Amino acid sequence: MKIVIDEISTINKMVAKEITKLVKNNPNAVLGLATGGTPLGIYENLVLDYKENKTNYENVTTFNLDEYVGLDINHEQSYHTYMRKNLFNHININLENTHFPTLENPQSYTKLIKEKSIDIQILGVGSNGHIGFNEPGTSFDSETGYVTLAESTIEDNKRFFDSIEDVPTSAVTMGLKDIMSAKRIMLIAFGKNKAQAIKQLINGKEDEAWPLTILKRHPYVTVYLDKEAASLIE
Repeated sequence: MKIVIDEISTINKMVAKEITKLVKNNPNAVLGLATGGTPLGIYENLVLDYKENKTNYENVTTFNLDEYVGLDINHEQSYHTYMRKNLFNHININLENTHFPTLENPQSYTKLIKEKSIDIQILGVGSNGHIGFNEPGTSFDSETGYVTLAESTIEDNKRFFDSIEDVPTSAVTMGLKDIMSAKRIMLIAFGKNKAQAIKQLINGKEDEAWPLTILKRHPYVTVYLDKEAASLIE
């Protein structure tokens, strides 16, 4: 496991550079994408690169980690909308090649991920250690499926909604086994509220109570941290 500690702006540029490098070298690249606040700067850099260098995404395939249950895909806080607003609408990707898990397709989603094989998976992490929406206690053998969100996750996500009552309480998420099938994984964490989870990943043992600790098993993981997220590492 490689650990990089730097300024947020620098990390955003570094991760975006790795993605554009992959896409330029492999026009049929497969990307695993995350949502939330963490990857926004990465997507901004990808859009900037597209405007300046016209990196070609025409044949790129993407798989998003998750989607809320109960929100229309055109809702302003759905992850479909998030991806269109922050990335897809600004590059030349074919929307037919962009994929999201749904209640109707969890088994086929896992199957398609296996068939396509994700080249780089981008991950954020919740304050409780969840990756995707795989909450504490999720089996390390989990595949794509329906999940009930933890109270801490709902609390973390309320900043995106008018009130905590508006935050969805369930989602469909890529499973931990699906995430681990990626060839490379890049986990990004910013802020003090992520520090305990990062300490568990770096200094703790594999533990289903901290879902991100499954990443210890993966041979090609890079963890990108700002100083606050890295503050508890021993």
